[in-house]
Order: sequence, then structure tokens, then C-alpha cells
Amino acid sequence: MIELLRSNDVVLLSWVEAYLRDAGIESVLLDQHISVLEGSIGAFNRRLMVLDEDAGRARELLKEAEIECYGP
Repeated sequence: MIELLRSNDVVLLSWVEAYLRDAGIESVLLDQHISVLEGSIGAFNRRLMVLDEDAGRARELLKEAEIECYGP
């Protein structure tokens, strides 16, 4: 799996997950339960991951949506 996006903006992450899902790209959000430990203050970023074979297409979609992501 490849890290596509890292953010503590839950609205952005939710939107990107839905956007990718609509395009047929599965994603996994990691570190979302850390908020229980941190007291829900948003100090820790959550990581949005996609399969290696979907990374290129996912990056293209986010570039079209003008969302900065990790990687080339």
C-alpha cells in the first residue's frame, strides 16, 4: 500500500475517500482511532492509503481536484 495523503482534516479525508471510491479506487484510512488517545484535538495526522496499482490513477484524480498528495 502507498500513502496518498496525510492530514488531520477529517472533512478533506472523508471527501477524498468518497471521490476515490466513486472512481473505483479502494482506500484505507490509518490512524483514525488515535483521536481517542489524543483527546480529539487533531494533533495527529491520519494517513490515506491506496493499493500500489491504484496509486498513479489516484494521484491523477487528486491533481485534477487540486489536492496535494504524497509521491511523484
